[in-house]
Amino acid sequence: MAAHNAQGSATAFSLADFESSQVQQFGLARLGQDGIVFILAAILFVLFAITLQGFLTVENLLSLVRNVSILGVLGLGMAVVVIGRGIDLSITATMSMCAAWVLVLTGQGTSLGVALLYGAALAVVFGLISGVLIAYVEIPPLFATLAMSSAIYGLGRLKLVESDSNYLTQGAEPLRMLGGGEFLGVPSPIVMLATLSVLAYLVLRFTKFGRFVYSVGDNLAAARIAGIAVRPLTVALYVVTAMVAFIAGLVTAGVVGEVHTRLVGSTLVYDVILVVALGGISLSGGKGSVRNVIAGTLLIGIMLNGMTILNVSFTQQNIVKGLILLAAIVADSLVNPRDEQTSRQGDI
Repeated sequence: MAAHNAQGSATAFSLADFESSQVQQFGLARLGQDGIVFILAAILFVLFAITLQGFLTVENLLSLVRNVSILGVLGLGMAVVVIGRGIDLSITATMSMCAAWVLVLTGQGTSLGVALLYGAALAVVFGLISGVLIAYVEIPPLFATLAMSSAIYGLGRLKLVESDSNYLTQGAEPLRMLGGGEFLGVPSPIVMLATLSVLAYLVLRFTKFGRFVYSVGDNLAAARIAGIAVRPLTVALYVVTAMVAFIAGLVTAGVVGEVHTRLVGSTLVYDVILVVALGGISLSGGKGSVRNVIAGTLLIGIMLNGMTILNVSFTQQNIVKGLILLAAIVADSLVNPRDEQTSRQGDI
């Protein structure tokens, strides 16, 4: 009898294993959140192409590509710091102020190369300050970068940039290649996004720095015990994010021919967070990849473009984006609890 029961249990266990493997192989679980988002983006694109007049025009597709590229570059910067268990709400402030300063300097006669060095140095300073406040002063990233966003805009407008609108000057004309140029028939913004994506993938996947970022994001205490220099690594993350933001600002200048510092107060930073969260990067840190950023960027970019063609008001767009972001954050908190206490979702 015992042998019969054991044989039955083994059979049931094997059957359960087989069924589980089949579910994982053919179900949505195997597809992953980024795969699901890619499919949704494709469906949305086809739906808009069929139903929206003007969606498939060359002008609109180029606009979509450029906007998606800028959003994707910012998403890469945000993803790196989020994987490392942080967040950077000052990313749009760094983007707009550093790029605007480059245009101001070229307008004053400074060569483009020197102006770019100054802009990059300013971005590094902003990243260093944010990183030090978070890593050494131990201010929570949300509050530190929120304060930095206001400080960057205020000090920048006071000392560096006199006007909110800063147009591409004659000395900065080469930057137009970042927005309107092509490389082997591919628009320059897409080339820039693809280049940064490959670079980010290689760094996160194959370097010691990338492994340390995942380790810190996954378990900060364990990473510290393992001998990882957590504080310097945290500072480095915010410097990297600031540099990516600066590059996004230059691409923006090339695309639209100007940099508007009022971007600091826009909803762009929430669009970037939406790309990261919706794409499948865990807001609790330690999980995610470049593929998640690309998936989220495509879906949000297509959705925003479609709503613009439909003449959906700015307020209504914000409501839609806010609801999607809230749903993504709730889903992330359930799937990727931040610590032992938040993992007890069923406790009262």
